[in-house]
Amino acid sequence: MAKRMAVMLVLTVVVLGALGFVKFKQVQTAVQAAATFAPPPEAVTSIVAKQEVWPASLSVIGTMEAVHGVVVSADLPGTVSKINFESGQAVKEGEIIIELDTRQERAQLAALEAQRDLAKINFGRTQKLVDQGVISRQEYDTSVASQKQTEANVGEIRATIERKTIRAPFSGILGIRKVNLGQYLAAGNPIVQLQSMNPIYVNFGVPQQSGTQVKVGGSVTVTAQDLGGKEFTGRVTALDSVIDEATRNYQVQATLANPQGKLKPGMFVQVAMHYGTPRDAVTLPASAINYAPYGDSVFIITDLKDPKGNSYRGVRQQFVKIDGSRGDQVAVVSGVKPGDEVVSSGVFKLRNGAAVIINNKVQPENNPAPKPQDS
Repeated sequence: MAKRMAVMLVLTVVVLGALGFVKFKQVQTAVQAAATFAPPPEAVTSIVAKQEVWPASLSVIGTMEAVHGVVVSADLPGTVSKINFESGQAVKEGEIIIELDTRQERAQLAALEAQRDLAKINFGRTQKLVDQGVISRQEYDTSVASQKQTEANVGEIRATIERKTIRAPFSGILGIRKVNLGQYLAAGNPIVQLQSMNPIYVNFGVPQQSGTQVKVGGSVTVTAQDLGGKEFTGRVTALDSVIDEATRNYQVQATLANPQGKLKPGMFVQVAMHYGTPRDAVTLPASAINYAPYGDSVFIITDLKDPKGNSYRGVRQQFVKIDGSRGDQVAVVSGVKPGDEVVSSGVFKLRNGAAVIINNKVQPENNPAPKPQDS
């Protein structure tokens, strides 16, 4: 009995030892495989860096604004008795836009003019009498004051009638009419928009670091995609005295000619501000840049070696300095040399030393002046 138990114990130990040895070899093989494992190469697109002449300009989004723009409104309450314009009509400074009912004021004016005429006659008589010593100087002074009072009353009612005749404060284009004939207007009620279209302003923001390059008198080019990409030229006429705390931008205002009135107030446009002289720069698609808080970088494709000394196509991460953009392109002023093969898309899945496969069947856009199909 004891001999049988000893044999069973020995067999158990042998079996367990064999199982442990097999498991140890499996773990050892897995560790060796993990140590030599190489991830499959990533598919990317590439572009050969080229040096181009980069224009000294800054491209930003701007908003058109009228040099003069107001909402013409009623100065005094009254009923609209005459409308002298159509929506969208061009008007000259001083042209009558609408007239309010002034029948009551004109009746008051007639009565006051009669009082004024009587006061003049009485004043003439009083002046003769005081010269002859018939009346006192006090009565004469009262007559003078009465005449002046009637003149003031006539002037006041005429001013009221004039204020109820609403004129264009400057030349421009009227908007959509907001009143109708016979409508009662309270003081301040809007009548119509009036915008002066030529010349016209464009307002835009410039980053704080570029603010020193903006000068009054500098040239700008405004492009309106809604007008088929038509370009307008103008000059910088004003710089704001403060920097916006929220955006850290300078506000800049330029003035440009708009003889046909194609640019409208409120329209968004592309503004190119020109400064300095063109410079040489390496141009790359914006998709080639790996933007990060610690610095922007690109991945340069080159021949690398793995730990065993075998060569493969991989990438080397290179930090770069960017100075400006236009369309789909960015200007790289340091970190990339002409002739370097740079990853143009797929940078988000790469790391330094990663293996890559180049597939350039579909390339990212690299157009300095793109025109979207829906524009």
